Amino acid sequence: MLKENSETFFNCTCPYEKAKVVIFGAPYDGTMSFRPGARFAPKAMRADSYALETYSPYQDKDLIHFPVFDSGDVELPFGNPAAVLSIIARRTAAIIAENKLPLLIGGEHLVTLGALQAAYAHYPELCLVHIDAHADLRDSYLGEKLSHATVVRRAWDILGDGRIWQLGIRSGDREEFIWAMRHTNLQKFDFSGLDTVFRQLQGKPLYLTLDLDVLDPGYLPGTGTPEAGGVSFTDLLEVLIKIGALNIVACDIVELCPPCDMSGASTSLALKVLRELILAFAIK
Repeated sequence: MLKENSETFFNCTCPYEKAKVVIFGAPYDGTMSFRPGARFAPKAMRADSYALETYSPYQDKDLIHFPVFDSGDVELPFGNPAAVLSIIARRTAAIIAENKLPLLIGGEHLVTLGALQAAYAHYPELCLVHIDAHADLRDSYLGEKLSHATVVRRAWDILGDGRIWQLGIRSGDREEFIWAMRHTNLQKFDFSGLDTVFRQLQGKPLYLTLDLDVLDPGYLPGTGTPEAGGVSFTDLLEVLIKIGALNIVACDIVELCPPCDMSGASTSLALKVLRELILAFAIK
């Protein structure tokens, strides 16, 4: 049984036994290729969450009515991505084994792979919904197979063709987009055509990974690889509410980099996204 964390998101102090969602942090940015600092996201988000209301006027729901447990951060070694993924996978598997939904807070995007491996072991029909600015489909980056730039390609190694949906993608090398045409369902630039996507996802066990750099850097500059031309908070909120009604079995939010926005505005926005995502699950 996981123990209560001393500092929690939104005062999420529901007993572990009663929780439906279990949050944990993965403070790792060992493969970041541009601006490091995503390792500080879980701690910064916990500290700043006390300034955000638990009630959402967007969904007319309140976190105090939804059982969420914060199990703290996993302790991760630097310089060994494979070990990092193994530790994340074990925490995720422990949560899933007790019929709870794991919600991972990164960290860089590579941390997704460990959680997805654990979810796939439990749900062999698992599909991936990937919301991001970047395709993350390189087979290797700077000679490394395990990288934030290769994470969805490694997910494809596990899931195969026809089980990955990519939304909001607006950056990648030409080969990534050509490869995606054959192997994934990739929606460029925005969330248009989502009704068709959601019909395709009905009834499937889903892993949702949300890279916050899908938001335009005008809204969220505090990320390791900002990419102009992104979506707004309200655009993203609409998608999260729809996805929350589907069969999400595990999810994550990654790539907040608090040192890249010392104003704290990016952390505040990330927390609002986290709140709305949790409350979207409450629809079920």
